[in-house]
Order: sequence, then structure tokens, then C-alpha cells
Amino acid sequence: MSTAYVPPPVKKEGAEASDQKVHRIRITLTSRNVQNLEKVCSDLKRGAVEKKLHVSGPVRLPTKHLRITTRKAPSGEGTNTWDRFEMRIHKRLIDLHAPSDVVKQITSIQIEPGVNVDVTINDR
Repeated sequence: MSTAYVPPPVKKEGAEASDQKVHRIRITLTSRNVQNLEKVCSDLKRGAVEKKLHVSGPVRLPTKHLRITTRKAPSGEGTNTWDRFEMRIHKRLIDLHAPSDVVKQITSIQIEPGVNVDVTINDR
């Protein structure tokens, strides 16, 4: 027996036009810079709360650590010294329940450099 998530009903004051279909929208934000990522998340959430939409998130997903270990000496001669480089990729999820035109208004904020935004619309 599966229990599916049912979003709460959206009030008329939150959605400006009641004849529009309410979509389940997932916004995925990825970045190497945590400060820029958190700023974009807070701006998106603030815009959604001002429109009185149902918002869940930002959900902080585990950080990916991309590591490369390489020899310092280009010829392989000399002592075995190594360089270790690491790139961290941070990811956040924000879920909205709103019509698609309201989401366009919310996502029209200034997005910091280096932050990738992916918007997915689920209709079930």
C-alpha cells in the first residue's frame, strides 16, 4: 500500500487566476560557491512566500567531492611528490506548487554567477 504525497490546496489569493492548473515544480540549484547558492535559494523562497505559494525547501543534498591526484614532476623523475586537487559541487532542491506563469515571475530574479538552475515540472 503506497501513500502518495497530496499537495495542500492553493488558496485563491495565492494563485492569481484560479482557472490555471497548479503544477508541482522542482527547482534544482547547483554551484561550486555555497554563498552564491544560498543567496539564490533565499531569493527564490522569499519570492514564493510573497506570492503565498506552498514551498518546501531548500533541501540540502550531499556535496559531491571531485578529486584528482597527479604527480608534480612532469617527467616522472625525482622524488614522488603529488598534487591533490578537489572541486566541491553543492546542490539544493526547492519544490513549489504553483501555475507555470507564477513560477516565471519568481524565477526572474537576479541569479548569481556560477549557479546553475534546472526547473522541472511534474504533473501527476
